[in-house]
Amino acid sequence: MCTFIYERIYMKFLALHENAARGTSDFPIELYYVDRSHPRYEMPFHWHLEYEMMLVLSGSFSLSVDGKTKTLHKGDTAIISSGAVHGGVPDNCIYECLVFDTSRFMESSSALLHRKYCDFFDTDTLIYPFFEKGTHCNKLICQMFDVMDKRQTGYEFFTVGLMWQLFGQILYDRSYTVTDMSERRNAKSTEQIKTVLNYIRKNYASRLTLADLADVLNLSQEHFCRLFHSITGKSPIDYLNYYRIECACELLSSSQKSITEVAYSCGFNDLSYFNRIFKRYKKVTPGHYQKTMLAKKTE
Repeated sequence: MCTFIYERIYMKFLALHENAARGTSDFPIELYYVDRSHPRYEMPFHWHLEYEMMLVLSGSFSLSVDGKTKTLHKGDTAIISSGAVHGGVPDNCIYECLVFDTSRFMESSSALLHRKYCDFFDTDTLIYPFFEKGTHCNKLICQMFDVMDKRQTGYEFFTVGLMWQLFGQILYDRSYTVTDMSERRNAKSTEQIKTVLNYIRKNYASRLTLADLADVLNLSQEHFCRLFHSITGKSPIDYLNYYRIECACELLSSSQKSITEVAYSCGFNDLSYFNRIFKRYKKVTPGHYQKTMLAKKTE
């Protein structure tokens, strides 16, 4: 029974990562509201095939997309292209995310749209990710969030209409680039990092060393560390610990597992080390975090 519960919670955690089904088959778009009480408050580096929009409601958020970093403030927005490696750190922040599958919308669009613009959504097109408050694209993104928040009658029509209007504006403003040779080299680095992120996601509960991670790409440890840091801004081991702590937060807030069980389930073989790393990232002890999260569920 315990194993079944753990696997169910683990799959719920993965559903917030690369493999989730967003929305429904008829309306493949999902809205996420994230505040400090959310177990996924911080955003470990990850990627998915869907596009993602982000709106900062309060505080600030340092967002990195394929190695480019910008601090977003209240009212600022971002759009993350399909396949982009992204992650970030909130600072007293509340934010929302919209994740949607453009390929599904393209399939149901007119033949003209599909024929003329399908190449725009391929992996060689990089949309400029950051839109400050007050810009035209920013206003369209904010409208999409408002419509999805309220979900009044006909909201699906408004949402899809705003989405196409947004991409039309991006095309009109040329707020995108088509990758050249140097960008393709950078894209190769990004693809390598995706491979490592997938490996960590599947094996984080096991014992992993820097040598293990470097071997995934057949690189020297020194070269691998430079490559990983250039995309994520973190060392590989720092990211591994960070990811494990995020997994631990999900378990602490979703199950009755003991702190020791959670630590071992997330790849920590030393409880005191787990407690120390947890407090470094979350500023509280695992016990305090679990008590707070479980109390919120009973409110």
